[in-house]
Amino acid sequence: MKHGAPVSGLGLLRQRLFATPLDVAITLACAGILWFTAVPLLKWMLFNATITGASRSDCAPGGACWVLIRARFDQYMYGFYPAGERWRVNAAGLLLALGIAIASWKAMPLRGPMLAAAIFGFPVLGVWLLYGGLGLPVVETRVWGGLMLTVFMSVYGGLLAVPLGILLALGRQSELPIIRTLSVIFIEFWRGVPIIAVIFLASLLIPLIMPSGIGVDRLARAVIGLGFVIAAYMAEAVRGGLQAIPQGQREAAAALGLGYWPTMRLIVLPQALRISLPAITNEFISLVKNTTLVLVVSIFDLLGIAQAAITDPNWAGLNKESYIFAGAIYWIVCFALSRWSRALERRQDDRALKPSAG
Repeated sequence: MKHGAPVSGLGLLRQRLFATPLDVAITLACAGILWFTAVPLLKWMLFNATITGASRSDCAPGGACWVLIRARFDQYMYGFYPAGERWRVNAAGLLLALGIAIASWKAMPLRGPMLAAAIFGFPVLGVWLLYGGLGLPVVETRVWGGLMLTVFMSVYGGLLAVPLGILLALGRQSELPIIRTLSVIFIEFWRGVPIIAVIFLASLLIPLIMPSGIGVDRLARAVIGLGFVIAAYMAEAVRGGLQAIPQGQREAAAALGLGYWPTMRLIVLPQALRISLPAITNEFISLVKNTTLVLVVSIFDLLGIAQAAITDPNWAGLNKESYIFAGAIYWIVCFALSRWSRALERRQDDRALKPSAG
C-alpha cells in the first residue's frame, strides 16, 4: 500500500483487527466473549423482557421486568413531589434548558443581557418554582427526590463550585501571603476529606455554627458540602490553566496600564478557562455522580429512589432492573455533558484559529 493512499473499509478493518496472527487471535477471543455475554444480556433485557403490565405477576420468567419502571416512573423522575405541583418541576427544567441554549447559541440577539439574566435570575426562579412561596404552595425539600433532585444538586452545587473554584485558583497564585495561605488551606482541606464525610458533617455542623433562630435546610447543607469539595478540585483545574498562560501576557497588560482584575477578566481567565475546560467538565461529571452520596443523610436522589423501589415487597428482587435504569440515566447525563464540553472545545479552537487563518 502506498504511503498516504486512502484505505477502504475492509482494508482498514483487516489492518486493525487481522494484521498479524496475534491480532487475529485477540479479535476472535473478543468476539467470543461478546457472543457469550452480549447475546444472553440482550435476550434478558429486550427479547424476553416484560414491558407492559401493572404488577409483578404480569412479568414473564427468564426476562427483565420493566413493569417496575413503568409503575414507579414518576417517583424516579420526581421523588415524592406532589402530583398536582409537578408542573413546577417541568417549568424549572425548561428554565435549565433555556439557560443551556442561551449559553450555547453565540449568535443569539441580545445574548449578553440574556446570559446575565440566565446566570443571576434563573437560579432564583428555579428555587422559587421548586420550593414555593410568594404565591406558590410551599413544597418541603423532604419530599423532593429522583432525577429532579439529582439535577438540582448538580446545578446548584456547580453554581457554587465554579466561581468559588476560580477565586481559589487566583488566590493560590496571589502574591499576598495571607490570601495564598488561606486558599491553600481551603483547597487541601476539602480535597483531603472524603466527600461522604463532608456531606454527613455538613448536615450536623452547619446548624451548630449558624446564629440562633436561623435554620439551614438539610438539602442546602448537602449542596454546600458538595459545592465546597468540587470547588477545591476545580481550583486545581483552573490553576493548571492559569499556569499555562505565559507571564509575558500579564507583563504586557501591565505595560498598557491594566490593573490586576481587568487583566484577569479580559486576558488571562478567558484563555485559562478554555484550557481548563476538559478538567472542569470532569469535575462537574464527578459532581453529578457524587450526588448519590447524599443518601447517607436520608435525601433520596435518583439512586436513592432506585434503592427504595426494590425494598417494596411488591417489587422485591428486581434489583437489576432498578439499578440498570438509574445507571442508564446517569450515563446519558454524563455522556451528554462530555459531548457538550467537546463541542465547546472545538468551537473555541476554531475561534482561536480564525485570526491566524486570515
